[in-house]
Amino acid sequence: MREHEANVGLSAVERWSLVALWWGTAGVSWLGWGGISHELVHQPGWVPEAWVSALVAGGIALDLAMGLWLALRPGVWACRAGVAVVLVFSVLATAMVPQLWLHPLGPLLKNLPILALLWRASQWNLRNPLNRLEIR
Repeated sequence: MREHEANVGLSAVERWSLVALWWGTAGVSWLGWGGISHELVHQPGWVPEAWVSALVAGGIALDLAMGLWLALRPGVWACRAGVAVVLVFSVLATAMVPQLWLHPLGPLLKNLPILALLWRASQWNLRNPLNRLEIR
């Protein structure tokens, strides 16, 4: 086990589930290019049509980067960044398409347990002066 993994507040299953989530989201957005991702971003009055592809591509890049960060250097700051990204994406999605909260598959409701997991891990440094997470 590498030193930066020695103290992660996520189990291996939790950590790799989050990595799969970030990478899976990027993959789905890429494979559905021009489809639902573009539809979600291109809400009338929110985003100029010329920016839609760039914003979707930026979201894909951010998802890939978050997954890579958690895969290679899991730690408090990776989890804090994850909290920030999920919050920003959730707030933007809520503002643009509030009915997603009522969707039967719960695309935004699923963010609540993800936030809880990332938040718990991001607080690990309060008990760990080295500011590392612990793998259990």
